Amino acid sequence: MTLTLDPSRLERITPWAASYVDQRKFAGLSVLIHQHGEETFFDSHGVRDIETGAPFARDTIARIYSMTKPITSLILMMLVEEGKVHLDAPVSRFLPGFASCRALVPGATTIDQSEPRATPTLHQLLTHRSGLSYPFNPGVLPQAMADQDLLFKSNAGTLAEQCEALADLPLAFAPGGRWEYSVGIDVIGRVIEVMAGQPLDQVFAERVLNPLGMTDTAFSVPQQATNRLAALYTPLAGDAMDLNAADTGGNPLRLVDAPTTSPFLAATCFSGGGGLVGTIDDYMRFAEALRMGGQGLVSPSTLKFMLSNHLPGDIASLGPASFAEQPMDGMGFGIGGAVVLDPARSRVPGSAGDFSWGGMASTFFWIDRVHEISVVLFTQLSPSSSYPARAELKALVHGALM
Repeated sequence: MTLTLDPSRLERITPWAASYVDQRKFAGLSVLIHQHGEETFFDSHGVRDIETGAPFARDTIARIYSMTKPITSLILMMLVEEGKVHLDAPVSRFLPGFASCRALVPGATTIDQSEPRATPTLHQLLTHRSGLSYPFNPGVLPQAMADQDLLFKSNAGTLAEQCEALADLPLAFAPGGRWEYSVGIDVIGRVIEVMAGQPLDQVFAERVLNPLGMTDTAFSVPQQATNRLAALYTPLAGDAMDLNAADTGGNPLRLVDAPTTSPFLAATCFSGGGGLVGTIDDYMRFAEALRMGGQGLVSPSTLKFMLSNHLPGDIASLGPASFAEQPMDGMGFGIGGAVVLDPARSRVPGSAGDFSWGGMASTFFWIDRVHEISVVLFTQLSPSSSYPARAELKALVHGALM
């Protein structure tokens, strides 16, 4: 049964959001909610830049980092739908550097302790079962990636160069062996470039951003919007991407990427896993396209396939040793995002089938097709594991369903 969001109960979000600013957890944030295709709530608090005092307004440009992944995944599914590729294809068909893959032997303590393994498939890359990893995960491969700064940053050369360097390293485990959050969808972005014969930024614009009217979203801050880019902050004393750091330092809002000097002003590496910047209204257009069945980008049947769980169980059952943008218990993973299998096991109110993902700067979105809801949260604090804002917001929204 579809329930309706009660406006008076949605107002609980306002003091909750204000408290995050008042307590100096976030410099600023905004929340946008649609139900039945109509806007039902919007609120924003705080500033996008502490130095200038500019408000965190509706048109603020934010780094969405891993919320890029669902868009990249959707584009690959467009190509699948057009019969140009299938998901069991090995990545080496498009990127020859991955042709002779090796994986670390179980219990490896150095990067050279490896053995020959099969090449990951596109499906394994999309669902984080490829054997790739992230530098901020624990383990031998993540450390090697950190040593080479293989994080697909917007100023890290080109996407092709990053993928070539990655292909020279062994996998963390044999493809399909477990679930580990990874740069796999960055590699998918490079596959899309090769297939399309175009840079990824052009493919994004032609395939998704322009058709949906996402005019403020790109890999580089649009020229007309440079004065709207938010600053990025961290509560950590060290690296803002260090998910395992316990040293929070003295300043809970330490500046780590200023709007006037950000590498996102002129990106060279188009990271399909984390490279986009954009506005909250733009991302809502994408979220609503998913909720409403593809809006012509893909068929409703293809979208249903994407939003289904592609794992043999929940993420937790696959023995992950990695960070994830979502809980792992009671959560599956589809093509580009997490899928709620059992809200009770996830310990966050929601509906079975909710599809969601977040970004390292604490942004978040989810779609609930049971109650026809789409929700987007924007802020700019890294890492996203700093505070439980996502779970709290989901409980607030679910508590407004009457």
